[in-house]
Amino acid sequence: MPIIDSQVHAYEANSPTRPWHSVPNWPDHVTGDEMVAAMDKVGVDGAIFISAFSLYRYDASYAVEVQRAHPGRLAIVKPLDPDDPDVADVVAEWKKTPGAVGIRIMLRKEEKRATDDPGLDRIARAAVRYDFPLNLLCWDNLDAGRALIDRHPDTRFIIDHLGILQPRVPPAPSEPFEPWADLPKVLELAKRPNAVIKVSGACTLSREPYPFPDIWDPLARVFDAWGFDRCLWGTDWTRAFAVVNYEQAVEPFLKTSRLDDAERAMLMGGACIKAYGWSPKKG
Repeated sequence: MPIIDSQVHAYEANSPTRPWHSVPNWPDHVTGDEMVAAMDKVGVDGAIFISAFSLYRYDASYAVEVQRAHPGRLAIVKPLDPDDPDVADVVAEWKKTPGAVGIRIMLRKEEKRATDDPGLDRIARAAVRYDFPLNLLCWDNLDAGRALIDRHPDTRFIIDHLGILQPRVPPAPSEPFEPWADLPKVLELAKRPNAVIKVSGACTLSREPYPFPDIWDPLARVFDAWGFDRCLWGTDWTRAFAVVNYEQAVEPFLKTSRLDDAERAMLMGGACIKAYGWSPKKG
C-alpha cells in the first residue's frame, strides 16, 4: 500500500505577483518541488495538497501549477467561498481541473457562520452533484460541524485535523494544555456514516518530545470509534512547522508498535485512496 499524506500545503515566497493574505509562522517558502523532495526523503509516495487558505484564500492557482508539475505525486483540494452565490459553478469548473480530488470549507468559530448558513448548504449540495468529498475544518466548533454533516447525509465529509484545535507553536511548560478535551465529541461524530476523519497534525497534540509517545492512547480511541478504513493519516505540513518538522510527523507512524502492518497500511494510505479515489504514481 502506498504511503499518502492526507494534508500538506505548498506555496511560493510572499511576493507582489502572488501575495499572501496573511503571514503565518511558516517557512518563507515550501514550493511544490520542495514539498515533493521532503516526501522523497522520508518515503512518502503521494499527498493531498490543500491549497493554503491562510495565504491564498480561495485562489488555488498555485496548487494547479504544482499538480501539473507533479501529477503522479500530488492531488489537489480547493477552499470555497460560502458567500459566493455562484459557488456551484466554481465546483463545476474545479471538477474539470486535472488532479482535483476534493473541495474544502472553513467552519471555525472565527468565521462566525450560522450552522444553517445557506452558502454552506450550497457547497454541500454541489459536492454531491459533482462527486467530491467535502473537507471540513471545524476544530473548536464541532457542534456546528456535526449539524452540517447531519443536514447533508448524502454528502461525503472529511473532517480535518481530528476535529481538534491544534497549536501553531509549542505550548510553554507552564501552560495548562488539554489537547484532547474535545475527544468525546470526536468519538460521537464517528456515528455519522457519511464522514471520515483525518488523523493529521496529531503529533502537535503531544505534551512529550519526539517521538510523542502520549498520542497513542487517545488515538487508539479514535481508531476504535472510526475504524482504520475511515482514518486518514497526515502531517499538516507546513501549518505544523513550528511544532514538528516533516520527518518527525512521519516517522512515529511508520515505527510505532501500536499499529500492525495492516492497520498501518490502511491508516497511512488505504483510507486516503478510498476517501479521495486517488493514488500516487511515481514517474
